[in-house]
Amino acid sequence: MAGSMVHTVLDPASGRRAGDAGARATAIGLLLSLAVVALLTLTPEGQGWAWGSPAAEARWYLTGLDSTATALQLAGNLALLAVPAALTVLRWPRLAALPVLAALSLAVGAGIELLQWALPLGRVVSPLDAVLNATGAVVSGTLAAHLQRGARPAVSV
Repeated sequence: MAGSMVHTVLDPASGRRAGDAGARATAIGLLLSLAVVALLTLTPEGQGWAWGSPAAEARWYLTGLDSTATALQLAGNLALLAVPAALTVLRWPRLAALPVLAALSLAVGAGIELLQWALPLGRVVSPLDAVLNATGAVVSGTLAAHLQRGARPAVSV
């Protein structure tokens, strides 16, 4: 195009385009966080699977918040996908749109539960866990997107 110029900013230390190192670090962090999620959710704990009734689990959470075990289980379910969601949004900002982020988060949470059902891991299959995982991911991803927008330098004309 005549009259348009594209400027590439190079990192003086590496000679690479600025941002490549950050994108690479984010991608590596994302892969590592997904590996941790897989270890936490897909390692065997016995044989077969058990059904976690959403109503019974909701009642357990709501009536047991004074219990350390219940509070830890709730916090763990909310936090499970928080880091991968934040890193995903930082790597691909367009995924921060709330409908996209919510659908993606719920799909990943449901995918984990489906794998726990399909594989003989001795795990509890819980739709409520998938919803809690997705809720934590949406909050984390939204927060990461907000912080990223706030961290961008102001453009002056």
